[in-house]
Amino acid sequence: MPRIQRHDAEKLLASVPEAYAFRCHDGRLLRTIRDLAEALTTMTDDTFAYHANEQKNDFGNWVSDVIGDQKLARDLARSTTPTQAARKVQDRIAFLSQKLG
Repeated sequence: MPRIQRHDAEKLLASVPEAYAFRCHDGRLLRTIRDLAEALTTMTDDTFAYHANEQKNDFGNWVSDVIGDQKLARDLARSTTPTQAARKVQDRIAFLSQKLG
């Protein structure tokens, strides 16, 4: 896996255009992985299950396809609760923030 450079971290932490924002089942609009972390910390199990279940993983797909973070997408695919997913996102944000210096 290639090393994450400063410019990569900036891109992964950046806000996406509204047209590419994640529209959560509970009405929230998420434009960054920081938004995702915050949403997951207060998300109900039902809302989480709507987006992440045996048939689909909307969070992982958005992070992969829109944000471009394959590692975080894989971590989200393995998460089974909103608390677990939030922790994975928070850990990734901390790692990427370190790359910013």
